[in-house]
Amino acid sequence: MNKLRYYKFIQVVQLEAKVIDMNDRKLNVIKMAHQLFVEKGFQATSIQDILEYSGISKGTFYNYFSSKSELMIAIFKALQKELEKNRNELLIGNNRADIEIFIKQMEMQMIANKKNKLFSLFEEVYVSNETDLKEFIKHAQLKHLRWLHHRFIDIFGENKKPYLLDCAVMFTGILHHNFHYHLMANEPNVKITQVIRYSVERLVNIVDEVSKTGNHLLDPEQLEAWVPDCTQNGQGYKKRLLQSALILKEAMNKSIQDEDEQVKFMELLEFIQEEVLQSKQPRKFLIESAFCSLKTSQAASYKKELDLFEQLITSFMDHKEATL
Repeated sequence: MNKLRYYKFIQVVQLEAKVIDMNDRKLNVIKMAHQLFVEKGFQATSIQDILEYSGISKGTFYNYFSSKSELMIAIFKALQKELEKNRNELLIGNNRADIEIFIKQMEMQMIANKKNKLFSLFEEVYVSNETDLKEFIKHAQLKHLRWLHHRFIDIFGENKKPYLLDCAVMFTGILHHNFHYHLMANEPNVKITQVIRYSVERLVNIVDEVSKTGNHLLDPEQLEAWVPDCTQNGQGYKKRLLQSALILKEAMNKSIQDEDEQVKFMELLEFIQEEVLQSKQPRKFLIESAFCSLKTSQAASYKKELDLFEQLITSFMDHKEATL
């Protein structure tokens, strides 16, 4: 192992140890804040409440999150990641076209939403002035719509694809309103599975009817405009990533005077690129830690270039998870 590769190996080991400890503490803050938001509400919970409840300092909080809104987004992302993992596990060894598996996936989602009080948290966000939060939820809803569309193709077949985005939209509305009025009625004998199964049975009829008419409102290509998928155009994404990395390197060369720091940051940048472009399963926690290290420099003159590069990486990682 040459000196440079050995240095990178040591750096990765150090990053792993650092990020595991940081992630444990960060996840604890996310868990504690989620409990507070459920009990008191998002607006009524202050950052000071979160500090006291989770037992951290203000400095530690702002090391993890730039704002309360970013913390809420982290909560939503953690819940979404867990749901996607559990949802995907249901497909292992099973036929993707089996509608019973889809019903189980939807049941799992609705139980998780109810358990984590997501409906009430979403409603509070909708009436707030938190633009970033609203945009995140909107994007998450579009990602869910894309997942539904993909699952409907699995179940109903490629020949019905032109009509399945419309059907996904209608199914979302049917399921949402069925649950809304079911909760209002407080029917003790009606279970979540029954509501989902009833809604899915209506869906089957809708797909059959819409495909027979040959009419549809939304073209499935619209999904790409709403939720661009970096993995569908790998070469184009790679080109943009490499171009962004080159611009960032040039900005760093001009801004960082200390030679050792410059070498360190360039190697971190190379590590991120290799992890994203060469690894089949990029280690997200290492990438996040590498970005944290890149942000420790006092040189603010390349902040814009670093932010753009991070957005590209984050977008790629999010879309990679969404397509699993």
